[in-house]
Amino acid sequence: MLVLSRRPQESFRIGHDVVITVLEVSGDKVRIGIDAPAHVQVHRQEVYLEVQRANLEAASTSPSAAADLAAAIRGQSSPTAEPADPAPESGDDTDGTDRPTS
Repeated sequence: MLVLSRRPQESFRIGHDVVITVLEVSGDKVRIGIDAPAHVQVHRQEVYLEVQRANLEAASTSPSAAADLAAAIRGQSSPTAEPADPAPESGDDTDGTDRPTS
């Protein structure tokens, strides 16, 4: 790790086109400015780690994902899906309860 000492309004460069400037030092906080081209992504470490975690989670698949996708393409229900309750046959005179209908 390279360690540099800079005072407010002093800068350092990373490569040819990224400039880091110390803007303010106040107590235990340092404000810095980053001048970088638009194609260079700049993130706080905690944000970067969260983006990486979310990308990894989105890219991983469940064990049944391929079967579910194949079934969806064929227009069938998923083999892992719970079967639906059968619909009452037409002409069924019960209301789904154990009591007699009148």
